[in-house]
Amino acid sequence: MDHSSGARMTGAAMETVATGLLIPEGPVALSDGSVLIVEVGSGRISRIQPDGALRLIAQIDGGPNGTAIGPDGAAYICNNGGGFACDLVDGLLRITFAPERYVGGSIQRLDLQSGAVTTLYTACDNMPLRAPNDLVFDPDGGLWFTDHGTSAPDSKSYGGLYHARADGSMIRQVRTNLLSPNGIGLSPDGRLLYWADTLTARLWRAEIIAPGELADYGHAPGELVASVPGHVMLDSLAVEADGRICISSIIHGGITIIDPQTGTCTHVPVEGHMVTNICFGGADGRDVWITAAGTGRLLRGRWPRPGLKLAFDA
Repeated sequence: MDHSSGARMTGAAMETVATGLLIPEGPVALSDGSVLIVEVGSGRISRIQPDGALRLIAQIDGGPNGTAIGPDGAAYICNNGGGFACDLVDGLLRITFAPERYVGGSIQRLDLQSGAVTTLYTACDNMPLRAPNDLVFDPDGGLWFTDHGTSAPDSKSYGGLYHARADGSMIRQVRTNLLSPNGIGLSPDGRLLYWADTLTARLWRAEIIAPGELADYGHAPGELVASVPGHVMLDSLAVEADGRICISSIIHGGITIIDPQTGTCTHVPVEGHMVTNICFGGADGRDVWITAAGTGRLLRGRWPRPGLKLAFDA
């Protein structure tokens, strides 16, 4: 793994914007300079201002895990259903399994003005969603999302990829029996769907051949872009404007940048062992927000290159 990229940032280069967050995830840079944040461990969904002021928008059951702005300006949420308890002890995250807290996975819509939450999907073809994790909208308003599958001390269920409509009228599974799909994103031209797998530390992609339809790769779910070396667990991702994929990483905390043309991996260290997500924003697309869940913080910095502008904003 290349550790010498010009993209290098360190914990010292990042500014702490907010602390005391219980597994912060799903950051979305909003047009007014604030950032939308979900907390998997508490169910809180908040808007954090540049000065760190936090305004609670909603609190929901389960575990809000990923967020994206849809074509109607509302926030859409992957809810993994919860099933664990967590707290911060001396500034470090502690997680324990609590299966009695699991409420089932879902896709939900949040009105950012009123705070009203609507559940759109809890199942597909009569099969329950287990643990929706991350999502991205295409320019036509189609919603792609990963279901990570659930974990217990002695077992793990498989996950999959899904495509749905934002109005709640259609959902279909496009990939099944995936080990642990997590972060998801689109190539700058919208032709390719990328997803990261946590436990194998692999980045995959598949060609989108029609709305909500992926090309057939035989016995493989797609094309393997890269396998990240070392003890790394991949989490959520964001795409740069030039097509590079930035994936947050657990254990070896930081951001792994993968060039999809070559498969080259570059690790950008970020202080903390559990980095869960990254998003881009600002006038030039180079403002970056990173969620450091292991220490309960939201970080802000500047990136060497702009991030890809998402299909919708608010």
